[in-house]
Amino acid sequence: MSVPKQKFTAEFKQEAVRLVRTTGKSGAQIARDLGVPPHYVVRWKQQQDTQTAAGRPAFTGRGIPALSPQEARLGELERELGIARQERDILKKALACLSQNSTRMGLGRFFAKQP
Repeated sequence: MSVPKQKFTAEFKQEAVRLVRTTGKSGAQIARDLGVPPHYVVRWKQQQDTQTAAGRPAFTGRGIPALSPQEARLGELERELGIARQERDILKKALACLSQNSTRMGLGRFFAKQP
């Protein structure tokens, strides 16, 4: 029978890391005091250091690192650009089909470029 996975709130993790930094106790000692495995506190401290160095908030949940506002905006703009490129390509293909059909039907003068 499997043991249910423990879940800890962001506040709990932040408090554990704060205790390690302010009390002078080791991560293992703080972990024993809190009743969690020692490697959890060490990992939380590393995650917080990494996220802080990257300018991101730590402990956002579900194992997905949070994005800084600039990274979030960049991702949004890249998605919009991808959609715009797809729309452009569709319109190019549609125009090519229309111009081919118009020349076959003798309607080339409607699609001819005007000077």
